[in-house]
Amino acid sequence: MTVFLLAGCDGSPPEGQRTADGVPIVREAKDLPELPLHRYELTADDDDAYRTLHRAQMLLAQRCMRDFGFADFPRDPKSPGTGAVALVAVAQDSAGQFDLEKARRWGYGWDPKRAVPVEPAGRVMTAEESYVYRGHRVGGPSTIRGRRVPEQGCLGRAEKRLYRGVRDLRRTWAYVPQRSAVLHQAAMKDKRVRRVLKAWSQCVVDKGFKRYGTPDDAFRDKAWQRENGGNTSRSRRERGTAVADIECKREHNTAGVWWSVLSEVQRADIARHRSAYESARRSQETVRDNAREVLAAM
Repeated sequence: MTVFLLAGCDGSPPEGQRTADGVPIVREAKDLPELPLHRYELTADDDDAYRTLHRAQMLLAQRCMRDFGFADFPRDPKSPGTGAVALVAVAQDSAGQFDLEKARRWGYGWDPKRAVPVEPAGRVMTAEESYVYRGHRVGGPSTIRGRRVPEQGCLGRAEKRLYRGVRDLRRTWAYVPQRSAVLHQAAMKDKRVRRVLKAWSQCVVDKGFKRYGTPDDAFRDKAWQRENGGNTSRSRRERGTAVADIECKREHNTAGVWWSVLSEVQRADIARHRSAYESARRSQETVRDNAREVLAAM
């Protein structure tokens, strides 16, 4: 959500520099302070949290499957009928959001050599295994090999173990992202953000490119002809726009103003709903602890 307001990476001022009114001067990633909501997000204390949870879930599900009688069941199985299909990682390189050289070369896309196939490492499940793995929610017989198939499958059993001790699973994962989205929209309506975005937009026009309402609009312009994998055509105009985008963010301190306003909005929201935020954070810590406990025992 914040990608479109971040700045270029070379020629930055000293880290932590601020304007007279306390707004951070942001020209590259290291200049952008953490937002108040960071401590309430899943990855606040563990950058590999999602990976840790996924690994723990896969190990638990694998053990369940082997207990069911599938002795060689893989840790990371492919679904039946999809073994030959590779998903492509399309997330934008985070460094590219700040790097003028990358913008000059790749525009709003990236080096196509970096788009590598991503798919489960294990073999394709058999249909029988799939029914046990995913349970009745995907159909199939209720009994396999003389044993009743778990309604939620081995995958569901793994989830239940990881979420042990969590009372409200939906709030655990959804509360902070939902509040973050609402607060982002509130910040975007603030007159200070509107003013700096207007200046950024005119700056891009003055450099000879199309007028956009926000840098996100520039990033998502259909003229960049994103392919199925998400990469762009990297045309001369796209690359020029991406460079102007970064230069204008720097010139008007777009990211700094945006951070200052959003930080203010988030702090006020946390103060109003502190108990809900703390509840979500405690539940997330419980899930992380459960995952670590599972991995330590295997």
